[in-house]
Amino acid sequence: MDFFSSDINDATRLQRWRLVLGGKEADGTGMNLEGDALKMDQALEALYGQDGSNRAGGLGGSAPKVNRWLGDIRTYFPSDVVKVMQRDAYERLGLGQMLLEPELLSSLEPDVHLVSTLISLKNVIPQKTKATARAVVANVADELQKELKLPMIQAVKGALNRSVINRRPRLHEMDWHRTIRANLKHYQPDYQSIIPKQLIGYGQKGRGALKDIILCIDQSGSMAASVVYASIFGAVLATIKAVNTRMVVFDTAVADLTAHLNDPVDLLFGTQLGGGTDINKALAYCQGHIRRPKDTVLVLITDLYEGGKVQEMLKRAAAIKASGVTLVCLLALSDQGKPFYDHEIAQRFGAMTIPTFACTPKQFPSLMASAINREEIRGNFE
Repeated sequence: MDFFSSDINDATRLQRWRLVLGGKEADGTGMNLEGDALKMDQALEALYGQDGSNRAGGLGGSAPKVNRWLGDIRTYFPSDVVKVMQRDAYERLGLGQMLLEPELLSSLEPDVHLVSTLISLKNVIPQKTKATARAVVANVADELQKELKLPMIQAVKGALNRSVINRRPRLHEMDWHRTIRANLKHYQPDYQSIIPKQLIGYGQKGRGALKDIILCIDQSGSMAASVVYASIFGAVLATIKAVNTRMVVFDTAVADLTAHLNDPVDLLFGTQLGGGTDINKALAYCQGHIRRPKDTVLVLITDLYEGGKVQEMLKRAAAIKASGVTLVCLLALSDQGKPFYDHEIAQRFGAMTIPTFACTPKQFPSLMASAINREEIRGNFE
């Protein structure tokens, strides 16, 4: 809400302050609410009421109450606010039934955070709700793919073409910028032209994969949103025949989910959010599947809170880097703002020239393009 916009009158501004402050002793506006404003206030009070016992009784009494409340917030608040209120309701009120009853689950506004919660509860979701849960996850996965697939494919295919030099290009394959730079020494002042003695074009794909990409993803609870986004990107990368994609998730154990890359829903339900963290074990597994180091991009997605052997993990990361692999560490792959991570280990990675930083989903395609072309990748981990 823009409380200070010149487009609203004093009464509307005062009403908005009343909704923010709440009623009773918290209210200093003296404003009486009615109509839609009163219903909005009731929905907010049920979730954010000042008295703890009121909060506990606000929504937890019965499933119909929760269902009505979900309907109210979807009616009176915009979608992005609804998602925040849903997360707050689950965290503040412990509304487990929101995810265990199909009629309630179908009323929720689907988003990445809801998918993360469903994945973490997959082993306790009753049979009658599993179909609805899968439908919710499928809906979010489909929306994310629509949003992220085209930029990812364009970035990766473009990078693959640029990574292979074609010395005898056809006209439509010409890389004009590289050709001009390579022939500047042949500039003819009298004609104000460059004689292109060396032609450079975009490379052609061979039958085999040009690059191997390994996504190594920490599935501890704090990395929930990153797991969802990384899974979607893994599924998208798997559709590009010119790259060989492997997806590995880990906590204290390691699971290779590459076989599920063709089905994002199975892929997501194959993860197990929560548990400890053994980065060294995960890197060891990935290291064992590196066949062409200089043509391999390994993206480690973790907050770097190592529960295993830190020094061994650092040595292994250094060895992978030294072998020629393009190793990148993402502290988060999400839109959730500044991540929590182990600053000391992040600095150690930085000292080894391993790019270490957080990344939003929209930035990820460009990052992959830079990694494929072995360009310098800069990130801020301070």
